[in-house]
Amino acid sequence: MTQSRLLILPLLLLVVACSARPATRAPTIPVSVAASVPASATPASPVATAGQRTQTPAEGQGSAGEAGVERSTRQAPEFPDGLAWLNTERPLTIAELRGKVVLIDFWTYGCVNCLHNFPELKQLEQEYPDELVVIGVHSAKFTNEADTENIRQVILRYGLDHAVVNDSQLSVWRNWDVRGWPTLALIDPSGTVAGLHVGEGVYRTFKPLIQLLVQEAESRGTLDRTAVHRKLERDGRPATVLSFPGKVLADPTGARIFIADSNHHRIVIADPRTGEVLDVAGDGIRALRDGGFGEASLATPQGMALSKDGRTLYVADTGNHAIRALDLDARLVKTLAGTGVQARMYPPEKGLAPNVALSSPWDLALTGVQLYIAMAGSHQIWVMNLAAGLVLPVAGSSNEGTADGPRAEAELAQPSGLASDGQGRLYMSDSESSAIRWLELAGRGGVKTLAGGGSLFSFGDRDGIGAEARLQHPLGISYRADQGGLLYLADTYNNKIKTIDPATGQVTTLLGGGRGWQDGNQPRFYEPGGLSVVPATSDRPAILYVADTNNHAIRMIDLTSMRASTLVLKGIERFNATPDQAAFQGTIVRLEPTAVAAGPGTLRLSITLPPGYKVNDLAPSAVRWQVGGQVIVLPADADRSLTGMQFPIDLPATFTPGAGDLTADLTVIYCEANTPKLCLIEEVRLIAPVIVGDRGKNRLDLQYAIALPRR
Repeated sequence: MTQSRLLILPLLLLVVACSARPATRAPTIPVSVAASVPASATPASPVATAGQRTQTPAEGQGSAGEAGVERSTRQAPEFPDGLAWLNTERPLTIAELRGKVVLIDFWTYGCVNCLHNFPELKQLEQEYPDELVVIGVHSAKFTNEADTENIRQVILRYGLDHAVVNDSQLSVWRNWDVRGWPTLALIDPSGTVAGLHVGEGVYRTFKPLIQLLVQEAESRGTLDRTAVHRKLERDGRPATVLSFPGKVLADPTGARIFIADSNHHRIVIADPRTGEVLDVAGDGIRALRDGGFGEASLATPQGMALSKDGRTLYVADTGNHAIRALDLDARLVKTLAGTGVQARMYPPEKGLAPNVALSSPWDLALTGVQLYIAMAGSHQIWVMNLAAGLVLPVAGSSNEGTADGPRAEAELAQPSGLASDGQGRLYMSDSESSAIRWLELAGRGGVKTLAGGGSLFSFGDRDGIGAEARLQHPLGISYRADQGGLLYLADTYNNKIKTIDPATGQVTTLLGGGRGWQDGNQPRFYEPGGLSVVPATSDRPAILYVADTNNHAIRMIDLTSMRASTLVLKGIERFNATPDQAAFQGTIVRLEPTAVAAGPGTLRLSITLPPGYKVNDLAPSAVRWQVGGQVIVLPADADRSLTGMQFPIDLPATFTPGAGDLTADLTVIYCEANTPKLCLIEEVRLIAPVIVGDRGKNRLDLQYAIALPRR
């Protein structure tokens, strides 16, 4: 290279262990090899026992070198045959991508540092749509993460548009000599390895290099801007009433439940006794905006806490790296802490709200005026004094690890669930260590492990006492004060609900086993992420609510009969914004033009459901009509919102000569015909061009078939 001096180095081996101390402040990073902000755990040895992997010893960090080093001559290794690919109909090869810049992202879906890179990868894809190809290599840490269907669900959850390969046997990982999550490798248009980066901050690291590689290839005539067309996992999938709900919180009175409808970017408030939706906060657009419930915006909200008077709901707005407060009476959303941008300093700096940058707050617990925050992104517990507005860490050094000890020295590993016993203990589901930890809030109390854990690779599925027990990436935890105190645990990657005795550390499987959806005495769950228990009263048994994340549902467990059921939400469509052509979020279908005869006639709307499904008898579907050109006159009650709506729908109509569009906005709520019910929602706009003249039928038929759901 003669015109510009580009920092392109030979591929170096780099180890960033989850137990290694991350940089205190994110430094300016060389483009090649860097550990700017924490990476996750050092990977397992290729030889593994069931449910547990041994940690590879650290091998030291290579030198970053200096600008102007000769370009590496190492060609990027080709992908092995026989791997499962997602977001593409066929495997991709390094050879066929010659002429493009290729960015390979080694990740695993339980790693919060990996999740932090997704928005920046998307931004690079948007800025270089024809020049850059991103390929995700999913190299699993946990056993559950190696399953292709589970990876597919994560692709849907995080809206990934790039191709992903399931590197379940770590073959690609070994070919690239990768040592930690996330690791990203850049390949230039000639197929040569251009650089390696470990950790977060991929946009600022790779943006200048990608730009220079594009310019260089363009000047040489080797740049290929041909579009790469792929079929995405989300193509053809129906919308669901809830989308990957992460957490659920029950009002102690049992009159309300609050649902973090995470992928719809909203909070749903419902009556758990009837399923009636009482209110919705959030307009469904991923953004950070305060205001009324219908105008405010959130981003993948997770954990919640309710004020003692029941009038304020605090929300961990994870995707916005913020804490929000919902005034339930005034129906207003306000930002309490967070700037909307992830903290770039590790650990983040304390300060006065709201101008404090946070890092993926995942759950909340409220004791008095102290709002405790599971700061998953920096592996710490923080606290916000609601009276003073001070936000600061209370436990965790920000090193990702398993060490117990004094608050500031203890190591946590992506805490994702909090539960207070109301007596000075704060329990934590420490997901990446697969452990339940606790913090003594009084005095200088430290962090201790109650059950599971041992190392970042000590996981599995085994009941037992304390360290004998094995869990797999638990996310949800809830404390039941009656009956002497009991902890309920969402053992997420084991698809189980378990209990823990706080006094002994005894872990016992309560319900679940095997991925799926099934109610009754032998229920099945699919990566449940949140729990909330309501104690028994004289007229009501204790109920455990479960955010059954990958089933897009809220499940209810009667803790007396030990039977599970699914909550069917009703009336949620009342809170959906009235769609217009620009803002409509559903499927838009333009039908073929139809000729009808002028005069009185009939409008028939026919909807065909997938085999094995029926219209929900308990929730109102809806149809709303718009007529352009005044070619059709419909009755005053043509717009309908009916429980158990049946198709076809026949409406009397008067057709007048001319041409125009008839638009039908449909919301159809439908479920599996047999229990257990999987309920889905289809939102579609049918646009029917109509020509009214002297000839033709006197009936206008609109037909639409809902596609078979892909699960």
